[in-house]
Amino acid sequence: MDGGVTNRGRIVMLVDNGVRGDSRVQKSAASAAAAGWEVYLLGRAPGPARRRFSLGGARVRLLPRPAPLHTRRHTLRSAAFRRPLAYPDARAAAYKEQWAKARRSDLRMRRAVLDLALRRSPSGVRTVPLRLARGWLRVPGAASRLAMRWIALRDRQRQQAEEHRTTLEGRLDRLATAAWRTLLGNRSWRRLEPHLYDYELAFCAEIDALQPDLIHAHDFRMLGVGARAAVRARAEGRDVKLLWDAHEYVPGLNAPHHRWIPALHAWEKEHAPFADAVVTVSPPLAEQLRKDHGLAELPTVVYNAPVTELTAEQRTAELPDLRAQCGVGPETRLVVYVGGIAPVRGVDTVIAALAELPDVHLALVSQPPGGGISGAARAAIRAEEYEDRVHLLPYVPHWQVVPYLRRADAAVSPLVHLPNHEVAMSNKFFEYAQARLPLVTSDVRAMAQMVRATGQGEVFTAGDVQDCAEALRRVLDHPQRYRAAYDKPGLLPQWTWEAQAAKLDRLYAELLGRPPVPQGGGRLSTVVGLSAAPRAGVRQ
Repeated sequence: MDGGVTNRGRIVMLVDNGVRGDSRVQKSAASAAAAGWEVYLLGRAPGPARRRFSLGGARVRLLPRPAPLHTRRHTLRSAAFRRPLAYPDARAAAYKEQWAKARRSDLRMRRAVLDLALRRSPSGVRTVPLRLARGWLRVPGAASRLAMRWIALRDRQRQQAEEHRTTLEGRLDRLATAAWRTLLGNRSWRRLEPHLYDYELAFCAEIDALQPDLIHAHDFRMLGVGARAAVRARAEGRDVKLLWDAHEYVPGLNAPHHRWIPALHAWEKEHAPFADAVVTVSPPLAEQLRKDHGLAELPTVVYNAPVTELTAEQRTAELPDLRAQCGVGPETRLVVYVGGIAPVRGVDTVIAALAELPDVHLALVSQPPGGGISGAARAAIRAEEYEDRVHLLPYVPHWQVVPYLRRADAAVSPLVHLPNHEVAMSNKFFEYAQARLPLVTSDVRAMAQMVRATGQGEVFTAGDVQDCAEALRRVLDHPQRYRAAYDKPGLLPQWTWEAQAAKLDRLYAELLGRPPVPQGGGRLSTVVGLSAAPRAGVRQ
């Protein structure tokens, strides 16, 4: 082990993604391995095959996650009660529609044959049967038209039934949700979101085989997986500790449907009591978690701060030039945003503010590997008046973000008001700070309070274009006033991953009864060797 640190115990970290896009997970695993822990990081494979690679001294295993329980039970049932005329599925509707079209085609053929016979036959009595036969075809023709309308009606009923199944917004859906929550309480996730079992079944055998001393469960889905593994081990006589790393405030997330938050919050509440310690990303979220889960102690805050101690390989890697990528010189005022583009991110507010700032360019470091970005996001950055001043740029590795951003004049964090955003201290906040950029943030609670306390930037009302433009103008006109805030003794050193890794190491040692690494005795810096790994800016 680096720095003469011996193996201090086995830690199994769990995460519900592919690791390469999650900087907090990468840094946690690599810094723990550098401090002498034997680290296995279990993540989710993107397909059916297992994958393995190294992350500094940590061993990464990506496991496939079959998800048969993701199919909701009510989607497998007949819609006869709600939509009695609905076809059972799209295949039946397509079959009926195609068969009706075939019958109409056959009628057209029969009509054409009779028309041809009438054209070739001399007029007179001999044509009467042909005319009668052609007239009779009006009856099946009318029946065919009625059949098409009937099929269309039943197919609309099927589509409406499927829409209700997908959105779960019908009265019966809400009644069923309320009933399960009342009857089962914290066990209600089994009925509301049973696919959480899929995570348990995908990871449990691997965790059990590794026999960890400590399980570090990242975020809410892995809390339950880790808790169940710890309980199994304890039942066998092994004293396995569980550390829950809460990245998000679940009740404050943007939910896909009304069952999602109640189910995930119930999953959290059922499994949180099994955690021996809790860490999270901000002081407000720590307070909220203690209140929601009745925690005996306030969770330890571990900021998702950037790495400042780099490996030799990382230091010598080519660093992209932000201004060159935007095609602007040093005299152009350049504002930067790092992260995903979505309505809840508030990027449209910043773009609209450019109308009030005619000499300002905006760099959006938002393009994931492969260039994929949603059509809505592309539409948001194509404003006729100032499209040439908005530059969509690819992510860089997380350890390059800080030096990459230093060429900008200011940074912006325009999140809209969501409960989760109110308690978040995002990774981009600390990256902007380490780059010593004046910061303009929306008035989401945690980050706005920090900016006002330090004086490192300005706060604007979320969604207010004019207020955003004014805040940007203030920091761009007097950048040194805001940069000076970073000279406060001790401010930036505490906003590094190395300082946060030391907190985690002390917590691991305390939980397992091991001596902590002496100050300066073991290297707690991150040794992340994924040079192609994208920045994890999409996640808060």
